[in-house]
Amino acid sequence: MNALAATNRNFRQAARILGLDSKIEKSLLIPFREIKVECTIPKDDGTLVSYVGFRVQHDNSRGPMKGGIRYHPEVDPDEVNALAQLMTWKTAVADIPYGGAKGGIGCTPKDLSTSELERLTRVFTQKIHDLIGVNTDVPAPDMGTNAQTMAWILDEYSKFHGHSPAVVTGKPIDLGGSLGREAATGRGVVYATEALLAEHGKSVKGLTFAIQGFGNVGSWAARLIHERGGKVIAVSDITGAVKNPIGIDIPALLQHKEATGKLADFGGADAMDSNDLLTHECDVLIPCALGGVLNRENAGDVKAKFIIEAANHPTDPEADEILSKKGVTILPDIYANAGGVTVSYFEWVQNIQGFMWEEEKVNQELKRYMTKAFNNIKGMCQSHNCCLRMGAFTLGVNRVARATQLRGWEA
Repeated sequence: MNALAATNRNFRQAARILGLDSKIEKSLLIPFREIKVECTIPKDDGTLVSYVGFRVQHDNSRGPMKGGIRYHPEVDPDEVNALAQLMTWKTAVADIPYGGAKGGIGCTPKDLSTSELERLTRVFTQKIHDLIGVNTDVPAPDMGTNAQTMAWILDEYSKFHGHSPAVVTGKPIDLGGSLGREAATGRGVVYATEALLAEHGKSVKGLTFAIQGFGNVGSWAARLIHERGGKVIAVSDITGAVKNPIGIDIPALLQHKEATGKLADFGGADAMDSNDLLTHECDVLIPCALGGVLNRENAGDVKAKFIIEAANHPTDPEADEILSKKGVTILPDIYANAGGVTVSYFEWVQNIQGFMWEEEKVNQELKRYMTKAFNNIKGMCQSHNCCLRMGAFTLGVNRVARATQLRGWEA
């Protein structure tokens, strides 16, 4: 099942639990606006090349739309649509005043030079600048994009609208980015994990963790878990996988990865098959990579007691059912990885106020938001006798439906 079908399925189930009117249910499912643009640029050798850019703006009932821009060869309308919708529910679960959006360009970033990426970003911004804005739609980095990409968007947008630092988040600090933003998603994952474990009378200290994906989110999550006394016993990324049953020295692994660009040949752990990480013996499994990695083929072999969905849509609905029957507790993506968008909100607030926060304040506020959101999800689980995924979806969908109706939507 693809990401859009799975997201729609979860939404419809939440709508049934909430008893939403069929008309408002249909209204909430249809995106506010879908944008598709051609981006033609000259390559460094003088030849012209064209790419297709997308931006789906899903809902703005609770505030400006918010969501990342990804550069990836598999970007397509269905994926962008699903992720835009997930952002609507995610921002509502976190209780920040945003709606959902998502964008992307179907390209392979590693095949493009820095100057080609800059030209592509500026052309894309030129095509959508009148449809994004501080109070309309606020992009952020995603897969294949980074703070530099946001700096180019900010600069190009400002040529049309004047200096507007709040038009994007995830910017370089020197251009109004927030302290703590780089670690925010991984830190939010750890705060979410701590909230879940506390509910079960446990803590991070002494538990074993397997982390799939060692990019920004996975590496920060691993670092913070290690600092709290958790044992990260297996880690994988696209370069390979390593394991150590007594726990990996994460700071040393980070140094090795920075020096060599890969996990392989790290002296403090043994090599393992990347495909085995998801079914490795551990207390907590944290998928931080692509969607759909847990499916009906491997779900039955998962040994973890808790799964923290740091990636977007890592668990197929079929796997969800199998894992639930096994008694595995799954912390859903629309809550677990909401730390990034929450600190993006803090960055937007700082830009609008023209007053920057200390990193300690950013982290304190993030913990407060993540803890409060978990408690609200648990409240929905108790009210509707449902799992954490449906607790999160009913919380998010209910907030968006209420905002829609309060603004004057008529059934």
